[in-house]
Amino acid sequence: MTSALQDLLERHVASGTVPGVVASLGTAEQLEIVAAGAMSVGGAPMRADAIMRMQSMTKAVTTVAALRLVEAGRLRLDEPVERWLPELADRQVLKNPTADLADTSPAVRAITLRHLLTNTSGYGMVLTECPLQRAMADSETDSGVDPVRFGADEWLARLAALPLAFQPGEGWRYHHSFGILGILIARVAGRPLQDHLADDLLGPLGLRDTGLWVSAGSVARLPASYRHTDSGLVELEPAAGGFYAGHPPFDVSHAELVSTVRDYTRFARMLADGGRFEGRQIVSEEHLRLMTSDQVPAIAKTPDSFFPGFWDGTGWGFGVGVDTEGGRAGRYGWSGGLGTNFFVDPDGTVGVLLTQVEMGERMQILLDEFQALPEAA
Repeated sequence: MTSALQDLLERHVASGTVPGVVASLGTAEQLEIVAAGAMSVGGAPMRADAIMRMQSMTKAVTTVAALRLVEAGRLRLDEPVERWLPELADRQVLKNPTADLADTSPAVRAITLRHLLTNTSGYGMVLTECPLQRAMADSETDSGVDPVRFGADEWLARLAALPLAFQPGEGWRYHHSFGILGILIARVAGRPLQDHLADDLLGPLGLRDTGLWVSAGSVARLPASYRHTDSGLVELEPAAGGFYAGHPPFDVSHAELVSTVRDYTRFARMLADGGRFEGRQIVSEEHLRLMTSDQVPAIAKTPDSFFPGFWDGTGWGFGVGVDTEGGRAGRYGWSGGLGTNFFVDPDGTVGVLLTQVEMGERMQILLDEFQALPEAA
């Protein structure tokens, strides 16, 4: 007899939503892990230990890494970050987000770690056609599922050459604050983000397959990635290849992680267990409470800040989205642009879904059905 999780995954493989998928669902006492489909179209079976491009599910991990630096006394939530990121000193702010790039005034406050964690720094995705959107595209600092194009310092310099969309703390734009966060962590630590994460967070949690690239000896576990088009799935990166296969050519402290369902479930389980892992407090209960509850001021929740209806029943904590209303109130988690998702429920149920197909209408159906599984149990 197959489980509801296995039925769901196999149905979406059979319908062509994804070539392959691996997922976990359950509590500390009872956890199920299921793999279905293939590593690539027509390729080898999907491995339960497949190493996936996590994209924005990285945000929760770097959030915990930053909060650990706060707890170690090396950072403060409301301290200006320009001490370590001088590129962000003396910011100019657009009179409104769609204004001409020359129509600015000085920032009234400095960017802080809290602003980065809450996506309220003034930097982020611009979804409306305007001069800032064009400038970000021209400078190659816009965002999507493609890997980063150049090293961390150059990326930050290009971003810092542009004005802020709004005064820090007074608006919300997705994504770029967390690229800045990775660079901040690296500079505070005095070494690349990969090295700091490995020693301070990934190692203590036993996350052996999580990092900013896949080691040469493990690239066979990296599936292909895809995008849905009118003519079917189009390959973005091949299995065992692409940007994440092997050591990158430049510093990727602003980039995103790869991980496995085992590793990310262990990370999510730590969050569900009050920030503790094997008797050790990884992140304090107070910081975990801030991380997993809505921290965005009402002034920042404008209709143009993200996708239509995003703020209806949803908030943003530190690095994760938070359900604020309805039957799932208290659930937190997030997705990645290549079809990954995780959630943690108030009762301790954890779910992790890993595919490698760009988010879109078909993928959203899979994610919605996955997120509904605990309610159907």
